[in-house]
Amino acid sequence: MSDAAQFNVTLTARDLAVSRGGRVIVDGVNLVVGPGEAAVLRGPNGAGKTTLLRALAGLLAPASGEITVSAEDARIYCGVLNGGKPTLTVTENLRFWAALYGASFGPARAAFGLEPVEDRPMRELSTGYQRRLGLARLVVSGRAVWIVDEPTAGLDAASTTAFECLLAEHRARGGAAILATHEPLDAPGARTLELEQ
Repeated sequence: MSDAAQFNVTLTARDLAVSRGGRVIVDGVNLVVGPGEAAVLRGPNGAGKTTLLRALAGLLAPASGEITVSAEDARIYCGVLNGGKPTLTVTENLRFWAALYGASFGPARAAFGLEPVEDRPMRELSTGYQRRLGLARLVVSGRAVWIVDEPTAGLDAASTTAFECLLAEHRARGGAAILATHEPLDAPGARTLELEQ
């Protein structure tokens, strides 16, 4: 994947507030994540990490403030449900995403070690393999800004290391990432944004 395109995208949030169920749960967020940068959201359950990620991904309208991205179609969101179709096999899910993003899925399949389960429906996979498949979509997409909720949830140590290596490679190519996690994550130089409940 070293021959992949370089990225140059910045995501900016200014005075951002997001709500859930009509109640503002995160307020006053100011964040700039540019090429090669990463931000890690931390906080207790219910603090609004997922809601904030969804807003930053463009899936939820802010209650106030603004989010700008310096290029269209630059973001991809990977939530805890992984975004796959349970009845499709691993290969069918990867093929669908590849067609959607106009890309190849081979590198992503190899990066996450999905070959042993490539012919199995997603619903039959272990939690760890389902997560690996969901994360593979980040690589298939070719998007500059990865927005990921609990990226290492359910992963074993080897898979966590594989994700950390891919994240480092993504950042080395100018990619950016915003991640919410309760787990330790090796992301050198990442800024931490603490949310309070």
